[in-house]
Amino acid sequence: MSAGEILLATVPMAATLNLEFLESSAERAVVRMPDQAAYHNHVGGPHAGAMFTLAESASGAVVIAAFGELLNRAVPLAVSAEIHYKKLAMGVVTATATLGRPAAEVIAELDAGKRPEFPVEIAITREDGAVTGEMTVLWTLRPQS
Repeated sequence: MSAGEILLATVPMAATLNLEFLESSAERAVVRMPDQAAYHNHVGGPHAGAMFTLAESASGAVVIAAFGELLNRAVPLAVSAEIHYKKLAMGVVTATATLGRPAAEVIAELDAGKRPEFPVEIAITREDGAVTGEMTVLWTLRPQS
């Protein structure tokens, strides 16, 4: 299964919002949310909560792609998230998530018995390319007991 398929199967909210996982690699994930009136806010664009979920889902896709082979010994968990809404989002929006540290460095910390933390940076854009939001999710790999 791809990282997107895993998330759609295990995170019901991603499926509820009809998120489309366009790309997922160990360095980057791209996820699109179609324009859906049911998830609009008071100005006719995607609700802030829907955009948060879009961005967090993109961050989860890059984490699964980068560390999926470690799921038998570590659980990826979001530690914190910070989002900044920059411009009015209208129509289809896309989140592009980028792993903030080399995966090999994170894995080396886990192998050394530590609980590594690493950021994932996400840009949310409209179809015209304008950045409507930026988010950082801090993740950890919690060793299985």
